[in-house]
Amino acid sequence: MGASLLPPPAFLAVFLFSFVTLSVNPEPALAITRHYKFDVMLQNVTRLCHTKSMVTVNGKFPGPRIVAREGDRLVITVVNHVQNNISIHWHGIRQLRSGWADGPAYVTQCPIQTGQSYVYNYTIVGQRGTLWWHAHISWLRSTLYGPIILLPKLGTPYPFAKPYKEVPIIFGEWFNADPEAIINQAMQTGGGPNVSDAYTINGLPGPLYNCSAKDTFKLKVKPGKTYLLRMINAALNDELFFSIANHTVTVVDVDAVYVKPFDAETLLITPGQTTNVLLKTKPDYPNAQFFMSARPYATGQGTFDNSTVAGILEYEVPNKTSQSNHSTKKLPLYKPNLPPLNDTSFATNFSSKLRSLASADFPANVPQKVDRQFVFTVGLGTNPCSKNQTCQGPNGTRFAASVNNVSFVMPSTALLQAHHFGQSRGVYSPYFPISPLIPFNYTGTPPNNTMVSNGTKLVVLPFNTSVELIMQDTSILGAESHPLHLHGFNFFVVGQGFGNFDPSKDPANFNLVDPVERNTVGVPSGGWVAIRFLADNPGVWFMHCHLEVHTSWGLKMAWVVLDGKLPNQKLLPPPADLPKC
Repeated sequence: MGASLLPPPAFLAVFLFSFVTLSVNPEPALAITRHYKFDVMLQNVTRLCHTKSMVTVNGKFPGPRIVAREGDRLVITVVNHVQNNISIHWHGIRQLRSGWADGPAYVTQCPIQTGQSYVYNYTIVGQRGTLWWHAHISWLRSTLYGPIILLPKLGTPYPFAKPYKEVPIIFGEWFNADPEAIINQAMQTGGGPNVSDAYTINGLPGPLYNCSAKDTFKLKVKPGKTYLLRMINAALNDELFFSIANHTVTVVDVDAVYVKPFDAETLLITPGQTTNVLLKTKPDYPNAQFFMSARPYATGQGTFDNSTVAGILEYEVPNKTSQSNHSTKKLPLYKPNLPPLNDTSFATNFSSKLRSLASADFPANVPQKVDRQFVFTVGLGTNPCSKNQTCQGPNGTRFAASVNNVSFVMPSTALLQAHHFGQSRGVYSPYFPISPLIPFNYTGTPPNNTMVSNGTKLVVLPFNTSVELIMQDTSILGAESHPLHLHGFNFFVVGQGFGNFDPSKDPANFNLVDPVERNTVGVPSGGWVAIRFLADNPGVWFMHCHLEVHTSWGLKMAWVVLDGKLPNQKLLPPPADLPKC
């Protein structure tokens, strides 16, 4: 189960086929169109001695990797051969004026129904690094996910030494049961869903689980080389600490944006985030093996999968040691020390080290003036139990989650279509609250009334509005870290802190010079985070917690960005094959 460092033959065929469709581009670095076909199909997969038929792309778990260069166009045909409705999100891709290809079901498209297909067509503009794709409907992303590797334009170097090899490392969660059944049951009972049975690295749970030793990811390396590890957290509900025993890595990129390099023994990656690190191997053969381990950072009061996934870093045996007298079985195996499960101080310390490169080639274009400011509370709450039903949420209620106490109700038709064709009446309201309707001590003793309101409400922004958004955690049903993901944009993380945001004091400490730029940020447990972005991308853009259980409970909303005046500031018309609801 070694790392596959070469593209599979199918990819080469696709690549060669697409190479002939050179686009007309005046720049010397020629952009090309790359074609992929995603057949969504059932596949029998066995892990932890459990075999199940699960939804996959092309029968692979994790799914196939997509490789492109900055400036390339991607044309990905998704064909649905399963009974579930399907949609695919290209997480972190800016989708400039191509919002129809963003992928969240009932937001930018109706899902692809059984036997139907849809072509996702978009161009990579000004992005390079690691992103990923995943299903964006119900909990299907538990098995439908894979890496997106964005290389710089031809002839453009990395802002760090060229690595010897590059390896995607994607964390996931394995459920012995069907995740769709798990969330459906939880939504019926109002209680918390069952947790996963294992975490995985590149689909493999590793040797620390029962009946799993053979399913271990092994990264085979040579001494004295530098490897670029492209790390992605595709887990459903868990932020993860990660460390390689006796090795330090250098963080160079998060969410496909270069950062000022810094060394770390342990990383924290929330669901939805990516982190590129350089691993410099030891200069000589170490006569040992090393665990590469991940386990959760958990701050909430609910149950979670408290287990550890491990892969093995294995050094190639030097030629002078004959293979016969050398067995890896006898080598000592070192394990890393990971932080405690609820180590919020580590989380804060780690995120504070992330700074944009902010160089001439890779500037940090932080909005210096703010047109509109918003304060959003994010957290849990409750809905009443329906009559004649017993519910398993707090005090016999149903679990809910909300932004500014609005638990988002998914529409039955796509928001982007309703907006584009001027048919929003009855589909959504444009009056999402810009700040909490009833202010309270957000991180203090929670109020007695934990009920949320429910609705499909959006914020409408004129084109090119400069936005500052404060996201404030609440202590209702327990303070908890929430990884918030914004579609269609990167944003700058200009500040964060604990307790309640203080508008009179806290902005004085904002970093407007080199804040990290990303697409998913952890709202600190019992604290707040401040982000800024420029609404320069017309469309309807989903924003939600990337802990899937909280999204299911309603911790989500959307922004409508209106067209600008110029032709290149308007959303392109919808493609002819856009799925129907």
